[in-house]
Amino acid sequence: MNPTDPSTAELVGRLSEQVSRLAREEIRLAVAEVKTKGRHVGVGAGLLGGAGVLAWFGVMALIAGLILVLALVMPAWLAAFVVAVAVFAVAGVLALFGRKQIDQGTPPIPEQAVDSVKRDITQVKERAHR
Repeated sequence: MNPTDPSTAELVGRLSEQVSRLAREEIRLAVAEVKTKGRHVGVGAGLLGGAGVLAWFGVMALIAGLILVLALVMPAWLAAFVVAVAVFAVAGVLALFGRKQIDQGTPPIPEQAVDSVKRDITQVKERAHR
């Protein structure tokens, strides 16, 4: 053995130090990546919100146009009521579908993953007893 070679204790100490440094650097990198992605998500959400507002105005303009078209063949007040009833009917159908989707998604527990973990634990226990 060469006297200039580091001892096992020194090598373990270096390894521990390097692993700690690597973990800290990985955490810093992850934090920086999450911040960058968070900024992109924030900007994207803001743009989607703006698009939603403009789409809302567009739908209102279409509804007003529909009322004006119907007003050519019936009184304007009746045209407004007919369109309002149609809009409420569409809203009701969308609400029913939305509620059905929410019921299917709740409670937000990953049931398949929980079952899988339970099976894994059972297998590990069985193998540990052998």
